[in-house]
Amino acid sequence: MLFDIKDVVSTLDMIEHRHLDVRTITMGISLLDCSDESVTRCAAKVYDKITREAKDLVRVGEEIEKEFGIPIVNKRISVTPISLVAAACKEDDYTPIATALDNAAKTCGVNFIGGFSALVQKGFTESDKKLICSIPSALASTERVCASVNVGSTKAGINMDAVRMLGETIKRTADLTKDSGGFGCAKLVVFANAVEDNPFMAGAFHGVGEGESVINVGVSGPGVVYHALQSCKGKPFDVVAETIKQTAFKITRMGQLVAREASQRLGVPFGIVDLSLAPTPEKGDSVARILEEMGLEVCGTHGTTAALALLNDAVKKGGVMASNHVGGLSGAFIPVSEDEGMIAAAQSKTLSLDKLEAMTCVCSVGLDMIAVPGDTPASTLSAIIADEAAIGMVNCKTTAVRVIPAPGKQVGEIVEFGGLLGSAPVMPVHPESSDAFIARGGRIPAPMHSLKN
Repeated sequence: MLFDIKDVVSTLDMIEHRHLDVRTITMGISLLDCSDESVTRCAAKVYDKITREAKDLVRVGEEIEKEFGIPIVNKRISVTPISLVAAACKEDDYTPIATALDNAAKTCGVNFIGGFSALVQKGFTESDKKLICSIPSALASTERVCASVNVGSTKAGINMDAVRMLGETIKRTADLTKDSGGFGCAKLVVFANAVEDNPFMAGAFHGVGEGESVINVGVSGPGVVYHALQSCKGKPFDVVAETIKQTAFKITRMGQLVAREASQRLGVPFGIVDLSLAPTPEKGDSVARILEEMGLEVCGTHGTTAALALLNDAVKKGGVMASNHVGGLSGAFIPVSEDEGMIAAAQSKTLSLDKLEAMTCVCSVGLDMIAVPGDTPASTLSAIIADEAAIGMVNCKTTAVRVIPAPGKQVGEIVEFGGLLGSAPVMPVHPESSDAFIARGGRIPAPMHSLKN
């Protein structure tokens, strides 16, 4: 592959000054062969396979980082949804498997491992129910394990019994991790239309349609896009879109280079490059500031949804020009706690939960890393999940909720998580009850366009 010297210089400048990085190399590993009637034996098999398959992941990532001069922030692992792996287990509590996942992550040196998950968009198996009931203790007793549950899809509708359970699960998880501000909830995502090749946490899992193992790479560069747009002041949106598209092309090329190199050195097939603009709490690395650079005084004011739609579309167009295997969730994330511009907008009260919900109609995922008062009822959390799942179901897109009912905190207070997770201002929720709505249970039917075939 030949590189234009101007592109090389441009990429080096992005890395040096604009926060461009490979956010994660994630190895997906199938654990379908780890089933056992004993949860203890199953956990042992899980630990053994992960540590065998991913033993060189961190070393290879660090070698590529040094040789190519490209920052690789995280090395991670995703595994087959544990509700499938543990289905043969006779015990009711799957926390020992979560412990095995955590120990394997520590042994391999990765920062997170995802896949303590269940897929219940149409109904539950007994194993699914056991896993969901195990989530609070699993997340409270481990450091690096992430959980996710898919409660809806365009084809199946929304499993409202699962939605009700997840509201209660989030509350219990917050209570068990109250000493860390409800941090356990930051490791739990509730999806609609979850994808099988997402490299980002906390929602990553290795889908059953994937091979034995795979390398997926997530690249991020909000700071690069923000800087590029500074040359477009006052210009039409056609120019803005083209600038973002060209920038996304360069970022994706870098990600594909890293992905293919990691794949070759590890002897693991290359899966996808996920070009999601994943922000950090660092200044200059914010999706909100990109939207404001388009002409908004503060992110969340009128016009924000349109600006985000343009950004998301242009990023995807640039990505697919650069690689035949762009996947995952590629687009723009809008996590509140992880984006200094979003934090500022929320603190100014310009950015509300309702506006964030509207923005999720056009962004990559959904309501992400949002802190709400600790006394928020479980039914309200479930109703927030239901609203977001409905947006995903009707619009044939992935949506998700990662919400933290911060124990003891009220509106306006700050919850500190540290690192890439940053800090979150506690945002108000509507006080009116959703109890009777959530208590109905059952399944919201799939929309008419789900019958396409």
